[in-house]
Amino acid sequence: MKLNYFFLLLLLCFYNYSFACDCKSIDQENMVETGLKLSEIVFYGEVIKVDPINRSYTFRIIELFKGKYNSQFITHKYSGNCSIIPSLKQLWIVYAEFNDDKTIELSSCSPSIGFKPNWISFVPPPPPIKTFSKTDDEIKILSDAIWELKLENQNLINWIYQLERLRMYKSLENKNSEKDKKIEKIETYNQYIIISLIVNIVLFLSLILVILKKKNFAK
Repeated sequence: MKLNYFFLLLLLCFYNYSFACDCKSIDQENMVETGLKLSEIVFYGEVIKVDPINRSYTFRIIELFKGKYNSQFITHKYSGNCSIIPSLKQLWIVYAEFNDDKTIELSSCSPSIGFKPNWISFVPPPPPIKTFSKTDDEIKILSDAIWELKLENQNLINWIYQLERLRMYKSLENKNSEKDKKIEKIETYNQYIIISLIVNIVLFLSLILVILKKKNFAK
């Protein structure tokens, strides 16, 4: 009995620690826009290296949606507080800030999300209920399995939704960039025409002056 109380107390302490961060709630429709607005770099990538001793996690960038970064690989350092621990080698959608050493910081307040649930970031299941029979044990196991499936399903929905929205954003940005380049070319061409006209006018006036001087000299 004392052991059960100990685990319950430990679970409550873990719960309070996990949710000590004062994060503003973001609904699904606005999470991508909010993440893009508040982050220096946003990308779709894969965790390829986990170093629990140094608390660092290396991502391979697959698709970059925001920010400039010359390497295909980028490292996240866990700093405690609200920092995420991407301990599973899996696909991630990352919204992050740069540290001074060019590593990144993933906050649990950001919409950063792994392809599979990062269980450390999720609300733990309800405390275990004391069972009295084999049937009760089976019901509890089934209940826990349903709880995990619901989390995995919601996580997958959010992950796919974010990736599609980010790709739409990137496509729109590329179109706007191409449009800006066309406008810039047109403006450059117009400037060239104006300069050419001014030069031609100056040359024409110079020619008229030369002709007038010759006529005056002939008289």
